[in-house]
Amino acid sequence: MSAEAASPNGASPEIRPVDNPGRRRGRARIDLRRLGRAALFGPASRGGLPDAIGHVAEAHRAHFPDADLAVLRRAYVLAETSHRGQMRKSGEPYITHPLAVTLILAELGAETTTLTASLLHDTVEDTEVTLDQVREGFGDEVCYLVDGVTKLEKVDYGAAAEPETFRKMLVATGDDVRVMSIKLADRLHNMRTLGVMRPEKQARIAKVTRDVLIPLAERLGVQALKTELEDLVFAILNPEEYEITRALIAAQDATADPLVAIAEDVRKVLREAGIAAEVLIRPRHFVSVHRVRTKGGELCPTDFGRLLVLVGEDADCYGVLGELHTCFTPVISEFKDFIASPKFNLYQSLHTAVASANGDVAEVLIRTHLMHKVAEAGVVALGNPYVPLDGPHSAATIANAAVGTAEGGERVDPSRPGWLSRLLEWQESAPDPDTFWSTLRADLAEDREITVFRADGGTLGLPAGASCVDAAYAQHGEKAHSCIGARVNGRLATLSTVLGDGDTVQLLLAEDTASGPSPDWLGHVRTPGARIAITGWLDAHPEGAAVPAAAPRPSASVTGGAMRRAAAGAVVGVPNATVRLAGCCTPVPPDAVTGFTVRGGAVTVHREGCPSVARMLSLGRPPVEVNWGATGDCRVTLVAEAFGRPQLFADLTEAIATAGVAVVSATVEPPSEQRVRHTYTLQLPDAAGLPALMRTMRDVPGVYDVSRAQHPATA
Repeated sequence: MSAEAASPNGASPEIRPVDNPGRRRGRARIDLRRLGRAALFGPASRGGLPDAIGHVAEAHRAHFPDADLAVLRRAYVLAETSHRGQMRKSGEPYITHPLAVTLILAELGAETTTLTASLLHDTVEDTEVTLDQVREGFGDEVCYLVDGVTKLEKVDYGAAAEPETFRKMLVATGDDVRVMSIKLADRLHNMRTLGVMRPEKQARIAKVTRDVLIPLAERLGVQALKTELEDLVFAILNPEEYEITRALIAAQDATADPLVAIAEDVRKVLREAGIAAEVLIRPRHFVSVHRVRTKGGELCPTDFGRLLVLVGEDADCYGVLGELHTCFTPVISEFKDFIASPKFNLYQSLHTAVASANGDVAEVLIRTHLMHKVAEAGVVALGNPYVPLDGPHSAATIANAAVGTAEGGERVDPSRPGWLSRLLEWQESAPDPDTFWSTLRADLAEDREITVFRADGGTLGLPAGASCVDAAYAQHGEKAHSCIGARVNGRLATLSTVLGDGDTVQLLLAEDTASGPSPDWLGHVRTPGARIAITGWLDAHPEGAAVPAAAPRPSASVTGGAMRRAAAGAVVGVPNATVRLAGCCTPVPPDAVTGFTVRGGAVTVHREGCPSVARMLSLGRPPVEVNWGATGDCRVTLVAEAFGRPQLFADLTEAIATAGVAVVSATVEPPSEQRVRHTYTLQLPDAAGLPALMRTMRDVPGVYDVSRAQHPATA
């Protein structure tokens, strides 16, 4: 990928400012620090392979003992001859770059096809080799991987070349995750050898690495690459903090490490318990030490590392946990179980912290050897997710252990996690490179994912902090424009409700597909797909944005022409008394009713459940017997509870009019949290039609309840 060599301090490529000797302790399985000329150019030929890739072959055979190395030899020969004469800015032959990238991937456990593509990853971009030649010599898979990591030409794309190149790589990653594996290894070697660049160019590359590549490495679970990339970026973008951290680590390395004694105590406890385990001291990398110092202030001697306990089986992890919590003082707040609930990037481990007899607190990671491999190498350890490989370190074995199997025994495809599927979906709606680039960085800044359950039994993967609006667009796409509300865990909720991990959400859509989202929704969304869809609709419907879709029309009151009737069939036991139906509860046949004599000798009729009845009785007012006579037209007050949307008032009044009911008065209250209350006083031609009228009003999109009024209507 056209990386210029030399270290940030101007030394040889294999000497880097973040090279902390303490990090080598306990990192024997995957150590990416063994690069340099000695690792690339061995003194003797190994099995007919060129000396330059001897160490690649050794690293590859460590994971795949029966691997066919002939294809690697052919790929090396093509790469070396095509790059011959090209030099890096450090003065090294350019072939050292693809070799270094390939060695990184080999030590992580990448399979042969990935290594072949890695050796060739710059040939199409920087030499006369064509994709057709790669396809003819190495097959479609290698050709696809090489094409996926090949940059777009600035001559054709100008300033958009970088974002469009990343878009191309991400789309290719959606079909084959190995594309991004090669890109991450490529960027790691480029960052290791960034010193000859101008400071401003170093900073620009480091910022892109921080904002895009490091989050991608985290999501793909490649911790071995992510941690070193973080340290290299830290050294360039925060040199003062980096030097402080480096001095602290150097001072700690010169003193006795209390973790050594704690590790020995842990080994003794586990031996006595009969648990076969390997206990290692895992020094923190620079950024991790910096984060601990920033969060907790002054560092303790045990803050510079953690204990790593490796066992054979999942059950042994919990056995180790039990022994540690029994024989040491546990720090319960530090316990996390990522075995029962793996992270979305395949990571599995038990995290805890224990205090020794002298009060030193040590963080402990407990995992199996297989979990450790996946934790370090992530998707690189999965190889080709579509072709199960045989052997003790096969991709299928690791994948099945890490992510389980789907129903029917079909293996879950780890190359299309929820975050990647969402990214591939929203990028199609972001044709503008600037929008794509800024949205990509914002999307990758979300560092935690939740799972919510749909009402139909499916699931949705969303970033932490996502709302019902995000869930609506994740499930329904552009149909979510007409979303009017939601039920979360069975209860009505506003669209702004933030969802939690494990919530069940049911989205309520209006039948009127012409309705659109409210500008207020933009304040609730966390997913780029939802934001792009809402913004696109608002830009295309400027007239619709003038009245927020989540709010009803302003409060208004209208009065119909129907006059009040005196009794509406109510017969009271007071001779010649004027009979009135109470406006607070608007009784109609066949409601159970009672009456009270009021000023002037009139009798007011209430429903028996009306609060006014209890109040009258508490004042000692004697009730009057009321019966219904011949039924006829009557007046009633109904309250409609709804999610606010445009045209709601018009649709409700149209439904009422269609039922042949006259509107005496109507009141629309100001909206509250996207909900609105409509109160209607209606004149019915026949009280028997009330239940049907209420059903008709409930069928209006957005209305979730219609009830009889229990309080005086606001005129």
